[in-house]
Amino acid sequence: MSSPDVAAAKRSLRREVLVRRGQRTDAQRAETAAALAGAFAAEFGPRVRGGSGVTPDAGAAVRVVAVYLSFATEPATGPLIEWLADQRVRTLAPTLRPDADLGWLDVPDGAPLGLDAIADADVILVPALAVDLRGHRLGRGGGSYDRALTRVRPEQTVLAVVHDDEVLDAVPSEPHDRMVDGVLTATGVRYFGTATDG
Repeated sequence: MSSPDVAAAKRSLRREVLVRRGQRTDAQRAETAAALAGAFAAEFGPRVRGGSGVTPDAGAAVRVVAVYLSFATEPATGPLIEWLADQRVRTLAPTLRPDADLGWLDVPDGAPLGLDAIADADVILVPALAVDLRGHRLGRGGGSYDRALTRVRPEQTVLAVVHDDEVLDAVPSEPHDRMVDGVLTATGVRYFGTATDG
């Protein structure tokens, strides 16, 4: 598919997803937001070991998480940010720079951290309109996250946050589009790997 065709396919899919998102009720959005926080906690929070209660499981609990600050009809991150604060997980939030790249701030004090702070995060949650089973992510078209994700190290985990019906078999993509490792949805975390892509 040529670049103009890909661009047109992206625009069409964006319109389709935004229409669907706009049809969700406030109650559905609130339910999804709470479920996202629960799904993240189930994957990355403290684990129960034996009968000794809840303790951090080495390799499971996270120290630093980069989140997006949801707006409009995006899957809401408010309850997740509250959970991260309760768990004393350092949280980074993006700030859009004049060049359309992303700087980062500490949540909640707002201290600016610069472009490279994303490299400190164990898990990076990025907004998306759709994701396919190979990890191609459809954003809003500004390219800010594509720029920011060039600074991510291989050992970091990048998850797109979408609704379950926005995980598709294929998403139109171009060479500059940065891929993600998996998705966070209301029903859980799903990773994309060659062994399970089918």
